[in-house]
Amino acid sequence: MSTHKNIRQSPDFEDDVCVLSDEIRHLILHNDDVHTFDYVITSLIDICQHELFQAEQCAYIVHHNGRCDIKNGTFDVLHPMKDKLTSKGLSVTID
Repeated sequence: MSTHKNIRQSPDFEDDVCVLSDEIRHLILHNDDVHTFDYVITSLIDICQHELFQAEQCAYIVHHNGRCDIKNGTFDVLHPMKDKLTSKGLSVTID
């Protein structure tokens, strides 16, 4: 007897991959004690298209809680943002 459970049976594996890539994910910014508030705020405005107030709120949440969900979307949408934020030295993950 197998302990593996199928969530969805599909004869076509590519359909399963498409379902997973359309799943809503979360871009998480982590606190780093290196970058200034202004640097983080400017980065969120430039890369994530945040409004000033939203970027400021995210920066303060990260400072006080250690992390903040800064953007939601599919992996395909979030991954380029993650790469750009990471290249600016920010600590970012996709959950």
